[in-house]
Amino acid sequence: MAQPPHAPENDVLNAHWEPCAIAQVEELALTVFGKVGVAKRLSSERDETFQLATDDGNFTLKIANPVEDVLSLAFQADVLLHLAKTTLLVPVPRLVPTLDGQASFALPVPDGSRVVQLLTYLEGELMGATPASAKQCHALGLALGSLSAGLAGATARPPAGKLLWDLSHFADLASLLGFVDAARRPVIQRVLDDFSGRVLPGLGDLPAQVIHNDFNPYNILVDPQRPDAVVGIIDFGDMVHGPRVNDLAVAAAYHLSGEDWAEKLSALLRGFGAVVPLTPAETEVLPTLIAARLAMTMIITEWRASLRPDESAYILRNHRSACLGLAHLSEAPEADLRQLIHDSCKA
Repeated sequence: MAQPPHAPENDVLNAHWEPCAIAQVEELALTVFGKVGVAKRLSSERDETFQLATDDGNFTLKIANPVEDVLSLAFQADVLLHLAKTTLLVPVPRLVPTLDGQASFALPVPDGSRVVQLLTYLEGELMGATPASAKQCHALGLALGSLSAGLAGATARPPAGKLLWDLSHFADLASLLGFVDAARRPVIQRVLDDFSGRVLPGLGDLPAQVIHNDFNPYNILVDPQRPDAVVGIIDFGDMVHGPRVNDLAVAAAYHLSGEDWAEKLSALLRGFGAVVPLTPAETEVLPTLIAARLAMTMIITEWRASLRPDESAYILRNHRSACLGLAHLSEAPEADLRQLIHDSCKA
């Protein structure tokens, strides 16, 4: 049996780098952006992220992964500049220019440079740290619908190449199936087969645009006093150009692990549809896309955990909920699931 491939040398999710010291970060904030502040490191999967407290308020300072494509970062900056001119239901971060008016700064490192950006800091509590509810999911759907409508006008395009977490390329992950526990492979293989049969043939005909592509509860901020109120959307680092419905599938995949998953799913879809109605073709492929995102999480996290066992606890943080969510979808009668999604998207 052929061995699954190893991570490519320039894979941003498996790259290593020398962390920046807090003092260096504060010096960068001052000399590059003119901000005097105190930096605090935040958790991040693919870059270094810091909260910068200043007399002008809080900011987020990001120092990109050294193997990150600078064209991809320029694409993200262009999209954020576009959104700054767009009316949204929920705020998103805004880029703070350097002292010489640039969107970013190239920090020299031994093997090249790392892109540094400063963004406005959005206050709020991470949705993933609050009790989930159908009302919260409805608000989430409204927020995503508004963002989707705003992103539809973005003319910037990502550089050529495939992002590992791009749902459009889910079928490519079949080569990594050997990393998945043998007991879980059959259900994932069924999703791969379903995706190839039901989604791929019409993928290019679906409405396409720039999408956030990572609408998970830890990229969403809510009001600490009213956790059903969404007050911010963060982390635009996984954006791609692809089918609009993929964004909805990604968001839905994070709310299916509880016993009330059907109610939450329906609420999310109704919220999104109130702002951006789906086409019949999008509604038709949505159940498979949601299952594909759950299977994608299982494949990628088990693969990456095998490559980085020292970080497996962090890498596998969403694995259990993905397994539960896919189990719920797999156990539900297909006709009932499709009717639920159809009715919710039509409402």
